[in-house]
Amino acid sequence: MSELPEDHIGRRLRSARRQRGVSLRALAGLSGLSTGFLSMVENGHRHLDRTGHITALAEALRMAPSELTGQSFASTGPQQAESAHAAIPALRLAVMGMTMTAPQDRSAPDAPPSALADRVRAVNRLYHAAEYGKVASGLPALLADLHAAVEAAADGGERRRLLRLLADAYHPACTLLLKNLGYTDLAFIAVTRAAEAIAELDDPVHTALSGFFHTHVLMAAGSPAQALARADRAADQVERHLSGLEAHALLGELHLIRATCLTQDVRRSGADRAREVAGHLSEAADLAGRTGETKAWHLNFGPTNVGIHEVSLNTDLGLHGAAVTARRGVHPRVLEAPGREAAFHADLGRSLAHLRGRDTEAAAELLTAERAAPQRIHANALVRGTVSDLLDRQLPSHAARDLRGLAHRMGLQA
Repeated sequence: MSELPEDHIGRRLRSARRQRGVSLRALAGLSGLSTGFLSMVENGHRHLDRTGHITALAEALRMAPSELTGQSFASTGPQQAESAHAAIPALRLAVMGMTMTAPQDRSAPDAPPSALADRVRAVNRLYHAAEYGKVASGLPALLADLHAAVEAAADGGERRRLLRLLADAYHPACTLLLKNLGYTDLAFIAVTRAAEAIAELDDPVHTALSGFFHTHVLMAAGSPAQALARADRAADQVERHLSGLEAHALLGELHLIRATCLTQDVRRSGADRAREVAGHLSEAADLAGRTGETKAWHLNFGPTNVGIHEVSLNTDLGLHGAAVTARRGVHPRVLEAPGREAAFHADLGRSLAHLRGRDTEAAAELLTAERAAPQRIHANALVRGTVSDLLDRQLPSHAARDLRGLAHRMGLQA
């Protein structure tokens, strides 16, 4: 490539490095990556498609990973008018303006807690369906109603129930939505608001749940070591209060997020990371065998989600053959969560693109991912990079045509 497009990650890397006066050799030393590899990335001959590499480079250049990946991305296509990004200003005002101590300029809704619980379940279902525009546009009113209801409630059982609903509205729909769209600072505010509600509950398992979501935000901010330490503390707390399905499911989720943190920590050797990730996957699988498929905490812990993570974790470790092998027996549709289904096929596509002779399969997986959850896939920087890479390869005419269509819908130059 003689001239890289403006949104190419290699071009952004080169620009950021030069602005900071850092040589390729110095950046290689700071990030743990080779000078030759970085040179090829900057010139468009290799793609930066592993989260660990992106995190290491962002840390070395003292910038957020989203600045390198180019998030946030505006939606393209017919749903642009209701895109999540168009709704972010109102959501920003909501999460920044509401606290547990500031009185709300709003009357409590004339509805029982059960009706509010239905709305919380609905917004979390929309999040898992990757209907990001609908989630973002609906959250401000829901959060305002919940804060007003909590403020109006007397101390006692009803207030505690409302506090739990408030935390459930902030997780995962609000926190992970903002993280996935690249609004890391707003995600941190959202998870902090949830922690304020949870602090009043004084419940150790809910406190550990707050740690789980803080871990997600710390990873998005480019600090896998801090994220892992936060998840370790949360897991220790759950293990001291391990009773009931919800606690077991949360511990399983914490094993999965700790494994994800490890894939991004390039300071550890590849062998050490792979061994520790395998250990956490094994622990999570044992817990999933006890819980079965669950919807605890508005998440999807169970055998299927462990299988989805095995594909994802191996992809991020660069163990692409193992990632493709791990897909056997995993049927993400059973979760009825299109976002997780899309993540599964996207990671498969990313791994297949690294294996000789599997480019057509890779393109097919990426298209399957888009059909499951277009908003999630269009905003995924790593998928965008893989699509860009595949566009430069020789594909059968039908596969090349379909891939160009995907690139167009993502706003890429085909």
